Amino acid sequence: MKKSILGVLILILFANNSFAQNSTVEQEVIQLSKQKWQWMADKNVDSLTPLFDEKSVFVHMGGSWGKTQEINVIKSGGIHYKKADIHEVSVNIIGNTAILLNIITLLTVVGGNEVINPFIVTEVYIKENGKWTLGSLSFTKTLTPNEAPR
Repeated sequence: MKKSILGVLILILFANNSFAQNSTVEQEVIQLSKQKWQWMADKNVDSLTPLFDEKSVFVHMGGSWGKTQEINVIKSGGIHYKKADIHEVSVNIIGNTAILLNIITLLTVVGGNEVINPFIVTEVYIKENGKWTLGSLSFTKTLTPNEAPR
C-alpha cells in the first residue's frame, strides 16, 4: 500500500513538473511573439532577420512569400504593421515546435492607406540549438475581432 501511494505521489510530482515546464515554454513563446509584433511595428529588421528562419513562409491576404521578401516589405514600409491589439493567445508545444494562435486586430498601412483588420494569426516556431526561430506566419481574416474557433 505504501509503495502504491509513493508511486502515485511520484507520478503527480512528475506531471506537475512537466506542466510547469510546458507552461514556462509557452510563456517564453508568447513573450517572443509579443516582441516580434513590436519589432514589426518599429520596422526593426535587424532583430527580425535572425528570428525569421531562412526557410520561413509568410501568408498574407494578398499572397505568400519567404523571409527575404517579408524583411524587404517591412523595411520598405510596403506593409507597416503599426499596432497589433492581441485579444487572445494560445500555444501548443509539440516536441521542438510551438504553434501559437493570436486573435488580433491589426492596424497596418498598406499602399499608403491605413487599414484595420481582425485576424487569427498562426505562428509556428521551431527550437533548434536552444533558440526559437519563426518558421511560418499566416494571417486568416475573420469577420469580427473576437471570432475564433472554440
